[in-house]
Amino acid sequence: MSISTTHRRPTTLQIRHALSHASFAVLSHVTPAGAPRSSGVVYTMSGDRMYVVVAEDSWKARHIAADSHVAVTVPIRRGGLLALLFPIPPATVSFPAVAVVHSPEVLAGLPDLVRLLPEERRSRCAVLEIRPTGHFLTYGLGVPLRRMRDPAASRARVPIG
Repeated sequence: MSISTTHRRPTTLQIRHALSHASFAVLSHVTPAGAPRSSGVVYTMSGDRMYVVVAEDSWKARHIAADSHVAVTVPIRRGGLLALLFPIPPATVSFPAVAVVHSPEVLAGLPDLVRLLPEERRSRCAVLEIRPTGHFLTYGLGVPLRRMRDPAASRARVPIG
């Protein structure tokens, strides 16, 4: 029996909902010399923007200030109780984005982000505002577990709109 490739792709609204309920992402960027870098970050969403706090003197803050083009991948946990018994891979949402480095003053308008940040780091940080561009690329989002074995049924390319 073959797996049907007929499927509905997730909507932009469903993807934004999934992003707003996750908090961990892999942020990728390049150094000024063009070397690729990626690291895990904790984030929060506000509207259609992702916000991340980094150390003001970090490589991320310096590199992203020099080249604002980044890529983001967010693993979306799935499986519920089954995940306790079986290794169930997360769904993922990936997208290209433009990032802007802000001073800590923008934290005043981001209470969800402030809660994630220890008070002693609030005055010595940089806030990355990440605006998705182009398309969301998803894998396994809104797809039953059995269908995740079929890459064609599991992938979607959805305009960020």
